[in-house]
Amino acid sequence: MPRAEAKIIGLVSTGHFFSHFYLLLLPPLFPILRDYYGVGFTELGFALTAYSIATACTQVPAGYIVDRHGARRLLIAGLLLESFAIAGIGLFNTFNAFIVMLVVAGVANSVYHPADYSILNRAVNKSRMGRAFSIHTFAGYLGEAVAPVTILALMVWVDWHTALIVCGIGGGIAAVFLAFNSPLLDAAPNPDECPQAGANGGGLRLLISLPIVMGLLFFIGISITGRGITGFGVSAMTELHAISLASAGALLSCYLFAMPVGVLVGGWVADSTSQHGRMAAVCFSVVCFVMFAVAALPLPPTVIGMLFGIAGLFSGMVAPSRDMLIRSITPPKETGKVFAFVSTGYNIGGILGPPLFGYLLDHYSPRSLFWVVGVAALMTMLTVMFAAGRHIRPAAANG
Repeated sequence: MPRAEAKIIGLVSTGHFFSHFYLLLLPPLFPILRDYYGVGFTELGFALTAYSIATACTQVPAGYIVDRHGARRLLIAGLLLESFAIAGIGLFNTFNAFIVMLVVAGVANSVYHPADYSILNRAVNKSRMGRAFSIHTFAGYLGEAVAPVTILALMVWVDWHTALIVCGIGGGIAAVFLAFNSPLLDAAPNPDECPQAGANGGGLRLLISLPIVMGLLFFIGISITGRGITGFGVSAMTELHAISLASAGALLSCYLFAMPVGVLVGGWVADSTSQHGRMAAVCFSVVCFVMFAVAALPLPPTVIGMLFGIAGLFSGMVAPSRDMLIRSITPPKETGKVFAFVSTGYNIGGILGPPLFGYLLDHYSPRSLFWVVGVAALMTMLTVMFAAGRHIRPAAANG
């Protein structure tokens, strides 16, 4: 990979790391926050929903800004603002302040996908695009993997307030680093920016065309599946097996650390095949099988950890094929808004998932969590099978 491309991918991936890192800092603290704020898992789920609503409402406008004015400044500002919000949760002590800071963080989070994918499409050669997407996604999943370990490790030395402040300062330092290297983020347009040609105008008709809507539904399924495991898996495991937070966190880490490995493998696969939809469907069928096995069988924690590792590996492998599938149906100069729109599926899943999973844990068996996650994985598999092979009609692209 040329040195200039590698530097740009590294800078963009740094911001993506913190985007996912901040999202997974809070769920391991839910048992503590429930007692501290005097609320239930359902209320904490609604707090995460506020985060997702904020991102969902601002991500598409962020995509239009990126397509029109560029991605560099918006990316740096978003990272600074989210770092401040995470530190603010540690500084302020009320549940209302907790929700407000999550809303601020959600607004800041809206910039990453439109800005990151716009920069990568402009800077990276299409023959290496799958691997570039995989490195970008790898950084995000790595952020998810180290977040629970980081917050729990910091709490050995400091309280959870100080731990969140330290994590917020870390993101601020990263934003300054991006600002010093910001000229690299204004890369010249890539001549093969997109595989399609001839569509320079895009609007609402583009975003509501069938291929893009199917991409949105695909992202919703990915979000619900992932949030069920990463957001509430620790809480479900502590109640299902009467184990400590640290032990449940170790089980979740099997999933989280396998995902980045799967992403890197998936990047190589994505550059080696054009069957991105079929690849994604196979991966989600494996995740579905694992979740149903965890829900139905009285498995010991060691076996659950192994199964979580398998599910994490295949969840990671789907990511580069997912991005290449969306890229293949995106007209030129519309990368920001299209990726912003389909990525809003993450936030819709974030709106629907946390209250549902919190309610399940409050009122039903912890096993019900894994049944629902398995059904979500099955529906996602069916969605991507339907989406594969669909193409943008010129009229929609020019709408």
